[in-house]
Amino acid sequence: MINTILIFPIVACLLMLIIKNKCFTTLMVNLYAIIHFVITLLLAFGIGSRSSIPYFAVDNTNLIFLMVLSFVFLMVAVYNNGYVKTFDFPDVKIRNYSFMILVFVLSMTGTILSTDLGISWVLVEATTLSSAYLIYFNRTKHSIEAAWKYVFICSIGIALAFVGIILLNISSGNVNTLNFAQLYKYAATFNPNWLKAAFVFMMFGFGAKMGLAPIHFWLPDAHSEAPSPISALLSATLLNSAFMVIVRAFKIMVLADCVDYARFMMFVMGFISLFVTAVFVYHTRNYKRMLAYSSIENMGILIIGTALGGVAYFAVILHLIGHSLAKASFFLTSGNILELFGTKRIKSISGLINADGKTGWLWVISFLAICAFPTSVLFISEFIMIKTMLLQGHYWLCGLFTLLLTIILYGIGKVVIKTAFGNLSEDKKEQICTNKSRITFGMYFPQFVMLLIVFILGIYIPPFLNNIINCTVAGF
Repeated sequence: MINTILIFPIVACLLMLIIKNKCFTTLMVNLYAIIHFVITLLLAFGIGSRSSIPYFAVDNTNLIFLMVLSFVFLMVAVYNNGYVKTFDFPDVKIRNYSFMILVFVLSMTGTILSTDLGISWVLVEATTLSSAYLIYFNRTKHSIEAAWKYVFICSIGIALAFVGIILLNISSGNVNTLNFAQLYKYAATFNPNWLKAAFVFMMFGFGAKMGLAPIHFWLPDAHSEAPSPISALLSATLLNSAFMVIVRAFKIMVLADCVDYARFMMFVMGFISLFVTAVFVYHTRNYKRMLAYSSIENMGILIIGTALGGVAYFAVILHLIGHSLAKASFFLTSGNILELFGTKRIKSISGLINADGKTGWLWVISFLAICAFPTSVLFISEFIMIKTMLLQGHYWLCGLFTLLLTIILYGIGKVVIKTAFGNLSEDKKEQICTNKSRITFGMYFPQFVMLLIVFILGIYIPPFLNNIINCTVAGF
């Protein structure tokens, strides 16, 4: 089964080079999304082998990451069917777009399933190369600038991560392997000084890809300039893939008895991420850029939760699920707004609910989900993290955490309320009426499904999913 989800996109890409048809390329994206989701679901239920191709396997730690990737990809594929119909591009450009989506999802899948740190490093770089074209897709001045910034910063990050891997290998002495299972087994024998240095480089390197401050500069530009389905994948799945590698590296630190050092560094980067978002969310004039800063905030929350440990690990997984679904919904809905109004400028958007009620309410509910409004599952995750801080005696951190989240909530909420409930300009009604006909049912349905799951999980977590989350927590 793992063979299938890793080999199918390669075969599909070869077929797309031969069969140069727009409908066929879109079909391949949909087919891969369905195959990916079905196989992931079977693996989650314990059906089929969890290891096949060398260096790739499903284990307790990465299963939930794979499930999130698979489901979000399926929802994005559904949305993408209507989205590509709005393109006014040659068939060859649409083929390249679909081609790179397959390569991008393959790279993220490989990163999550990799059992070797070296392979993970290679595939993280592959996600950069494949998604750079997708960010540049619209070929505007801002999109090419965003793509170059993305490639430049993430390449520096991956170089730093490579230095970290070298230092890790030095610390391991005679243990000449990058296999995660072997690294965990012998972690207690590693040289702590070299290991700490290695973790610094890996944290900054893979943290750049995760969008953690202070190496986050690519993220607002890339997420705001990419097509909306790609923005959803970048925020809801790519950042998780980088986080998966950091989780693996953090476990080595825990087993090597260097956990206090690692936690301090993660606390620092997590709170800087929240602070950066709290500052810049008030100065952004682009609603997609605002959503990108929200991603930086939520990656900071995941890192803080991981540093807390204990029951906060459970909150981290809940937060990862909730953020991925809510943010994917937010970005897909922003694609509808762009289609309606033809602009990303916040001051040019008003009366969204009057313009298109379905898009307007999806926009508002996506905000309620991402800001942890009960019964959003993010309310549960953030509540658990705050409770953990208090129980561990981190009173100052708890106060700062709550303050920064409140500031960010107000900043995003002000924009959402202004854009959704303001007065619709008379001179835009004719344009909106024309553009509204281009938004199909499939460009509303994925957001509805994802938001429904986010709010249901805040009330009830099915035993099946709860068991998977507990297994993931045990693997941290």
